[in-house]
Amino acid sequence: MSDAPRAAISVVMPVLDEEARIARRLTELAAMPGIGEVLVVDGGSRDRTAEIARAFPGVRVLAARRGRGPQMNAGAAVARGAILLFQHADVSLPADAAHWIGRVLARPGVVAGAFRTRTVAEGARSWVTPFLPLADLRSRLARLPYGDQALFLRRETFAAAGGFPAEPLMEDLALARRLRRLGRIETVPACVTVSGRRFVVRPVASALGMRVFPLLYRMGVPPRVLARLYGDPR
Repeated sequence: MSDAPRAAISVVMPVLDEEARIARRLTELAAMPGIGEVLVVDGGSRDRTAEIARAFPGVRVLAARRGRGPQMNAGAAVARGAILLFQHADVSLPADAAHWIGRVLARPGVVAGAFRTRTVAEGARSWVTPFLPLADLRSRLARLPYGDQALFLRRETFAAAGGFPAEPLMEDLALARRLRRLGRIETVPACVTVSGRRFVVRPVASALGMRVFPLLYRMGVPPRVLARLYGDPR
């Protein structure tokens, strides 16, 4: 993956204390056709995340200021592929992700794309587990994708949109709003698998983060205020 051709996909993965799942994600990506390179951008992990990532041939490990926005911007700045794909460490791509990415970005007027989500339990079941599929309705109905939908776009489009804002929360929606001014964002009929860990551990906060906070953000509430109310977005 180290000699990425210009037409290939560069996967940018922001991480923080993800030693429990980083190896699984990188193994999946290594076997996936169409992936030119993987950049793991660490925001100051205190566990073995960076060490594990460095053990994978061709994976580039970077360090950046903590925060998904700054971390993803840092990865995009040095990525070599013509297409950027932003993937969270608790999100698993479909095996034919590259096929969908190429198909969507070839359509006239489309500037970016994202996947539908399929949220699954991770670890022990709880009373929240049966309700996890409700979290996936948003990816099918909303016009602006969230970060867990694995946003993808061309390098020049990302630059034209100004990248991710340096905000503690809602950086994904902020970029999506900028992209909508440039063209159409399309959600493909294929799913990424998303860990339901946040919903199981913090069901109320997660529900607010998914339903209420985006509305407050659109109404003008600053992301730093929402971040204080929400707590650690991980």
